[in-house]
Amino acid sequence: MMATPETRDQAPAVGGVVLSARDVVKSYGGVHALKGVNFDVHRGKVTTLFGENGAGKSTLMKILAGVETPTSGSIELDGAGVAFSSSTDAREHGISIIHQELSLAPNLSVRDNIFMGRELRTPTGVNFAEEARQTRALMEDLEEDIDPLTRVQDLRLGQQQVVEIARALSVQSRILIMDEPTSALSASEVEVLFKVIRDLTSRGVSIVYISHHLEEALQITDYAVVLRDGRITATAEARDIDLAWIVRNMVGENFDLGTPPTGYEFGDVALSIEDVSVADESGSGMSVVDHLSLSVRAGEIVCVYGLMGAGRTELLEAVAGRSPVTSGKVLLKGQDLAGLSIAGRIAKGLVLVPEDRQRDGLVQTMTVGSNLSLASIGTFVKGMLLSFPREREIVDASIRNVHVKTAGAGVPIGSLSGGNQQKVVIGKMLATHPKVILLDEPSRGIDIGAKAEVFRLLSESAKQGLAVVFSTSEVGECLSIAHRIVVMRRGKISAEFGPDATKDQIMAASGEAVVA
Repeated sequence: MMATPETRDQAPAVGGVVLSARDVVKSYGGVHALKGVNFDVHRGKVTTLFGENGAGKSTLMKILAGVETPTSGSIELDGAGVAFSSSTDAREHGISIIHQELSLAPNLSVRDNIFMGRELRTPTGVNFAEEARQTRALMEDLEEDIDPLTRVQDLRLGQQQVVEIARALSVQSRILIMDEPTSALSASEVEVLFKVIRDLTSRGVSIVYISHHLEEALQITDYAVVLRDGRITATAEARDIDLAWIVRNMVGENFDLGTPPTGYEFGDVALSIEDVSVADESGSGMSVVDHLSLSVRAGEIVCVYGLMGAGRTELLEAVAGRSPVTSGKVLLKGQDLAGLSIAGRIAKGLVLVPEDRQRDGLVQTMTVGSNLSLASIGTFVKGMLLSFPREREIVDASIRNVHVKTAGAGVPIGSLSGGNQQKVVIGKMLATHPKVILLDEPSRGIDIGAKAEVFRLLSESAKQGLAVVFSTSEVGECLSIAHRIVVMRRGKISAEFGPDATKDQIMAASGEAVVA
């Protein structure tokens, strides 16, 4: 499988500490992201870092990878002090990172993204043929049939995540940091990645792994470290821990994601999807959504579950107007939405929280407040002028209502944790006072605490009469707040369940193997 550098004669034994952070502090003005962290990476092992959004995980990883410099403290590599001036410097020392948010150039090919900044040159120019060959080999190792010349923007999100992973693997590092590498991967892609990780560790490569998929991470972990509020709260070997241990040390208590809200009756049908089909964007003539019908009532929470490729995203995007419906109707409160743009549907009361919040849900160059008010801008426009007091009123109310943790509305959106960024996207859409909200994988890349907050927010909104439809590929989320669970398989609804369904029933209906 993956090629790795030859082991050095002086390298520490497998399991020995190869990289250490000692008393690391990182401050941003008056905010202390890390408060004296001591963290060890073991050679040939997977060290998993658990923690809520905002706990300091990504900050610590950026310091280890040379992206950030510590305010105080030190980094040791093979027992000797090092100070990385940049990520390139760290990479030259054998340390690479796969960032939580994709950092690909969408208009370039897969090949060009993988070799960007380190092209394979010959006396006559770039050796594109060799780059393509190595890219193809990487894709084969990751069991993805992706042509090296395909533009990244033409790939689905999960495939883009695979390209990001392949780029880091191509550097052949001694230490590989993976920050949420599976956030957009299907179950089968995760399985392939875990095989690659085990192959790498067998060759002496050290892995630092961060994931909010706790049960999934337990499968690959050798050493577990929990970071909470900028401090290490617990460390242990994998054989000594379980899911309850992780949750307890992360959030201080063991809790679930909630239950379906009760104490009220559903209203009239808010959303009707009638015999809808959606064509595959590749032009193959196949339907990714095939004559599907579904109705959702005011106050009802419906979960759409399915494996990658089941058609969940395509369904929600077509209903929201992001892609065309080839046949059938979408009705909002009985009104046919045919011909209405995304903006037109938002104005009527139908909104979508997209799967990729970085690309589709947020404007990275804008502030928290500007992002929150963007979808409802029409409510505070007077002629050619904006009513800034009205905008501030909307923004302040949104921050309170969706519980965004921020230093203020004027801070850059990129300064927030993933969970708080997701709440901004949801808050932006709720500020339009919709009748129906669609959420595509609303918990992608956020921790268990932030996930519970998001689901609590959706429950509260449903009690106020909002129809909620959310998709997920995590079966545990289906059994949280949903009144009804709709399982999709190959573009069709294969089964419907109430909140008393079992994991095995849901997985079997999706075509996923059930492990006895």
